[in-house]
Amino acid sequence: MSAAPALIAATVDHLSRFAPFDAMAPEHLAWLAERLKLGYYARNEVVLSPRRGEVDRLYIIKQGVIQGEQAAQGGAWLELHEGETFPLGALLSRRPAISTFRAQTDVFCYELKADDFHALLRLSPPFQDFCTRRIAALLAQSQRSVQAKYASTVSEQQSLESPLSALVRRKPVTCTADLPLRQALERMRDEHIGSIVVVDAEDRPLGMFTVRDLIGRVVLPGVDLDTPMREVMTPDPIALPSTARAFEAALAMARHGFRHILLADGGRLTGVVSEKDLFSLQRVGVTQLSAAIRGATDRDSLKRAADDIFQLGHNMMAQGVAPEQLTQILTTLNDLLTHRVIELECNASDVCRHSFCWLAFGSEGRQEQTLSTDQDNGIIFLLKPGETAEAVRADILPVAERINRALDDCGFPLCQGQIMAMNPRWCLSLDEWKKRFADWIDAGDPEALLNASIFFDFRPLVGQVALAEELRGWLLARTAATPRFLHQMAANALRNRPPLGLVRDFVVESEGEHANTLDLKLNGSTPFVDAARVFALATGAEATGTAARLRAAGPRLNIPSGEIEAWISAFYFIQLLRLRNQHTKHEAGMAMDNRINPDDLNDLDRRILKEAFRQARKVQARLAMDYKV
Repeated sequence: MSAAPALIAATVDHLSRFAPFDAMAPEHLAWLAERLKLGYYARNEVVLSPRRGEVDRLYIIKQGVIQGEQAAQGGAWLELHEGETFPLGALLSRRPAISTFRAQTDVFCYELKADDFHALLRLSPPFQDFCTRRIAALLAQSQRSVQAKYASTVSEQQSLESPLSALVRRKPVTCTADLPLRQALERMRDEHIGSIVVVDAEDRPLGMFTVRDLIGRVVLPGVDLDTPMREVMTPDPIALPSTARAFEAALAMARHGFRHILLADGGRLTGVVSEKDLFSLQRVGVTQLSAAIRGATDRDSLKRAADDIFQLGHNMMAQGVAPEQLTQILTTLNDLLTHRVIELECNASDVCRHSFCWLAFGSEGRQEQTLSTDQDNGIIFLLKPGETAEAVRADILPVAERINRALDDCGFPLCQGQIMAMNPRWCLSLDEWKKRFADWIDAGDPEALLNASIFFDFRPLVGQVALAEELRGWLLARTAATPRFLHQMAANALRNRPPLGLVRDFVVESEGEHANTLDLKLNGSTPFVDAARVFALATGAEATGTAARLRAAGPRLNIPSGEIEAWISAFYFIQLLRLRNQHTKHEAGMAMDNRINPDDLNDLDRRILKEAFRQARKVQARLAMDYKV
């Protein structure tokens, strides 16, 4: 029985995003989709291995990551992702697979019986072409098109204009020419690398050996593993000085078909740049980044990861990722980095014997970080019987300072207002935090509340999350029952008016260094942030993000959903302009900020920005009406 038409259509739509299916005739793609079955494989489960005999089906990865392993190569040598197929060679030759294919994550695969695979070869020339003589060319073409697309949208100074020294990720792994092949392979396995450099006693490069060499020069010819490296290496490898630009390495790779270029200064090896390294700025993704962060063992590794997070933000901007998703992704990765910094510092200290939780405030607490952000954080800890807050604080503060300074090294500047965990004012016990918030709620003057507003956006990052949850529950009950506090918060929220003009479209600074500009953060996104905070505190909404707060509070305040969504759209358009502005200034070598000259916007953006400010006025009007401000 054939699959339901809707399911077939969905499968066709999914497959058509990948080669060769994107080039197949619609009727042949539908023929394929009708015959596919869906298989699930748990993480680490073997999907296919040589011992299973002649391959009886084609696998197309729908979701997840598959690793190819060969014993001769010391383990994994191939990684396959969504849209990729395997094992084509075995199917074409009607033989067992050479490699073991293992699910690296939970994996779903479309599966096509071998008989149907061979029938499809006869039906579809593009499919046959892909599976036989043109598969390598098509894959290379796909990679080049992705790189070209990124190169056209992401500034080339982030990749091809970079000095090669900036792309070196680690010290090169080397061996001597006399070293037996077996030992070299063991070294490659232990170091988790795909290449090794053969050097002489003076560290001058003599040759290169890669996984590609392993297949062509060792596995297929059946070379003995005791053979010295000089007999299997690629001699006289190309080397460039570390000051050379990345585009020179790209040209050398294109001309000679190499995937690795050596860096040598004064004749001595200083690094290795692979094709992957060369385009890592474009290819860096969330999964790879999160894995790199979790596996980081020192501050230098974390600094590189932080640079990659920043670069990922630029790349997603260039690809048109929506600001809501972009800011959440950036915040999530920054959370992971913070978590790893804290973990490493705790491993080096016994301070984590205390029950504490690291808190994020401000934009990080709201998961709305942009490309330019500093630190706003604190600590909440629990006192055990016999402990005093002063003694526990004295234990925690030195570690908190190391964490803050490590984050500063990673590109998150220390807060100029000293709202950081290393400040004793913001490293408090649960009871002290309750007292601090109670003072603001019950007796805080408008100015104190204005300065304290970001603390009401706190979100737990690492540690005893239950402490933050208890504080949140206590806080929401207290704020909802204190009309005076909510009135004052509303009054503060109305201080920043959207810069709409009566004569000109926008009100801008008239003189000084900021002449003819307006502040998209202070006068643009902040009105939405402040209003959403008041609505959340008034209705007991636990969310900290601006959009989530508005959506949670809207029904409780009888605000029409259409109105709420209009506010959210306006907020995110302003966030988008902030991100674009920061991106543009960084590319120009300027300090990133939130100021723009509206005259620099195109007509459409000016029109939308004007409407966004009108929506900010509407949300403030609602706030003024509800709290009689």
